[in-house]
Amino acid sequence: MKYKIDNLQYCNWTREVFEINRQAELDAVHVTIVYHEDYNEFLNEIKKWEKLFEKNSDLIFQGTNFKDIEKAKLEKKTAIFFGFQNCSPIEDDISLVEKVHKFGCRFMQLTYNNQSLLATGCYEKIDSGVTNFGREVIKEMNRVGIVIDMSHSAEKSTLDAIEISEKPIAITHANPSFWHAAKRNKSNELLKVLSDSGGILGFSLYPHHLKNNTDCTLDSFCEMIARTSDIMNIKNIGIGSDLCLNQPDEIVEWMRNGTWSKNKNYGEGSKNKPGFPKQPGWFEDARGFFNIEKGLRKVGFSEEETNGILGNNWYNFYRNI
Repeated sequence: MKYKIDNLQYCNWTREVFEINRQAELDAVHVTIVYHEDYNEFLNEIKKWEKLFEKNSDLIFQGTNFKDIEKAKLEKKTAIFFGFQNCSPIEDDISLVEKVHKFGCRFMQLTYNNQSLLATGCYEKIDSGVTNFGREVIKEMNRVGIVIDMSHSAEKSTLDAIEISEKPIAITHANPSFWHAAKRNKSNELLKVLSDSGGILGFSLYPHHLKNNTDCTLDSFCEMIARTSDIMNIKNIGIGSDLCLNQPDEIVEWMRNGTWSKNKNYGEGSKNKPGFPKQPGWFEDARGFFNIEKGLRKVGFSEEETNGILGNNWYNFYRNI
């Protein structure tokens, strides 16, 4: 079976976006529902999604395991899997890990750029690794079935998480730093350890993570994937577009600043380019998956390998959550 999965989107969720995802033939999408929210704010986000599921039941439903990807394929719908870009909803209470899982959380980052109670973010100058609390949370995430996501984490913390976790971890949305030295992109050494441990990388389409940013070419992106497959097992790579669609610039300000800073933080943007960057023309929305498919075949991937990168590898990863 051929599955197509985008393992990270954060959009202004409207029926039009769900229709675009169906036009892209996406069987599953891992969506961000939390950045800096606490547990009660997370519950409010759940209520919003309950309404979205009700109003768009012909297009989407909530996914909780790999069988829902199979169901979505058969019903020509998109299974929506919830994820957190931060650990803020569990606050400092390990019992909340099980509670957020019951509401559908299946991915949780240990950090979002900054130091958290669990680990160090990629923007910190000193990476002290996974904390004592982080070790306990990883064990609990393994137990209940939430994937450890280290997309925004620093290198030592990521290596620690790989070592501590009894299950493979994910970097759902990032690229290798050999191609583009963004703060969040990952070293060859880390990617090899990730792959050897059974973990998976989702390649990001967010312009700040791309070589030449918005002007990145499809050929360059697909050649980067080919080079990464020399470092990682090809079965351990996929797409995690990090697509932020139809969002106003105040949303990216929320991502970068949350409630922790009175000073304006521009992340990997700048004072001159503070808002959302424009997507490359070949990936303006999820329908760009068709362009990536053509690009992957052009650089030499077989049909089976291309299908793996576009979704089957993620499907197999979901089987073991």
